[in-house]
Amino acid sequence: MTTMTETSARFREFKMPDVGEGLTEAEILKWFVQPGDTVTDGQVVCEVETAKAAVELPIPFDGVVHELRFPEGTTVDVGQVIIAIDVAPGSGDAPAPAAEPAQEPVEAASQGDGDAPKGRTPVLVGYGVAESSTKRRPRKGATAAPEAAAVAAAVQAELNGHAAPAAAPAPAPASAPAVPAQGGAPDGGRPLAKPPVRKLAKDLGIDLATVVPTGKDGIITREDVHAAAAPAATTPVAAPAPSQAAPSQAASEAPAAAVASGSARETRIPVKGVRKAIAQAMVGSAFTAPHVTEFVTVDVTRTMKLVAELKEDKDMAGVRVNPLLIIAKALLVAIKRNPEVNAAWDEANQEIVQKHYVNLGIAAATPRGLIVPNIKDAHDKTLPQLAAALGELVTTARDGKTSPAAMAGGTVTITNVGVFGVDTGTPILNPGESAILAVGAIKLQPWVHKGKVKPRQVTTLALSFDHRLVDGELGSKVLADVAAILEQPKRLITWA
Repeated sequence: MTTMTETSARFREFKMPDVGEGLTEAEILKWFVQPGDTVTDGQVVCEVETAKAAVELPIPFDGVVHELRFPEGTTVDVGQVIIAIDVAPGSGDAPAPAAEPAQEPVEAASQGDGDAPKGRTPVLVGYGVAESSTKRRPRKGATAAPEAAAVAAAVQAELNGHAAPAAAPAPAPASAPAVPAQGGAPDGGRPLAKPPVRKLAKDLGIDLATVVPTGKDGIITREDVHAAAAPAATTPVAAPAPSQAAPSQAASEAPAAAVASGSARETRIPVKGVRKAIAQAMVGSAFTAPHVTEFVTVDVTRTMKLVAELKEDKDMAGVRVNPLLIIAKALLVAIKRNPEVNAAWDEANQEIVQKHYVNLGIAAATPRGLIVPNIKDAHDKTLPQLAAALGELVTTARDGKTSPAAMAGGTVTITNVGVFGVDTGTPILNPGESAILAVGAIKLQPWVHKGKVKPRQVTTLALSFDHRLVDGELGSKVLADVAAILEQPKRLITWA
């Protein structure tokens, strides 16, 4: 999982690793260290969010933090260096490791027709990256671009967590203004802005080329972007002075921003990370697998009595017992009685792949979005083991510590929409799975029991399945078996 490079005997670099499932990028959520901090082998230095989960990254060697290459809130490709460590502090001055061209936070406008540098290309973790054999040629022009120099100084200062030093003014032609009057692109090139500002503009849908910069040497500030997003005023108002906040402060500001016409009536929230992955997966599933959903309403009074009894059972001490536990066990028994439902569709080979194991997914709502971790080999677990696995799954998801591996390889899923007070729904299949069971709210309702109308605990179940794999008869049998077990939970013994 870890990957590093050695730039000298003194400095070592740690790259963004592939944290699993072939993910190509991750967002740095939080740094736990700052330049000058001492770190030890195995110490967690940052938390990153992939398209599937939040993951803590440990450093694989001892030393002192020399440089954080990216601020919080930055999305970094796998293979890019994120932190440099001085592994021999106190050994005298040594040249710092140079940042990779691909990591240059701000790009200035092109100055002439010199060849573009060939940056390093991220490759598989553990194999490092290939250095380009072609070196960057000096850009043409008698003077180095003052804007580029100022931006580089500002960015370096931002990465180091302090204000940028004032750059020495460079001579400019009398006919050329120091700051563009319209937009932030000097001489028609790329506008000058720091990474958090570029991200903010992207989130708000603002073209930086249309933003009037007010920062030093024509750099666009956050205030400039917010001003461009605000309703147009009859008289232009100068933006405030650029903020001197540290990178962690700038990157941690909420990405959502109000975009209004006269008053705040809309909020734009960038879709990324887990939410983006789930959205893409659900669209792919809905328009790839032909969904069929069946419903059944069932009296679960006896199941609720069993739950109450199990809570007092000494064999269940220390584990959480709730209706979901019995429902999960009922679904596992139903799959055992109807194993053909536990399958997957192999589009490439045009085959149905029947699974002889059940990785039971449990849909969990978290602050980062809906995730579906699964209990590996749930079919082999006893009731106490299943209860313990469910408790651990829920706790890990709530704390945002679910790993990508925990969400891979699911076969069927349960989604408990009843916790929100709704009767049921038509759930969409988790990609690659054959079925998903939605459980509605358990309510006291009038029910005909032994020839009389009595108040009973009742719920509605909904089973969605892939009609390429599961026909109506098979789907109906599975749903009917789950309902029968919940109505008469002693069938957990007679049918198991």
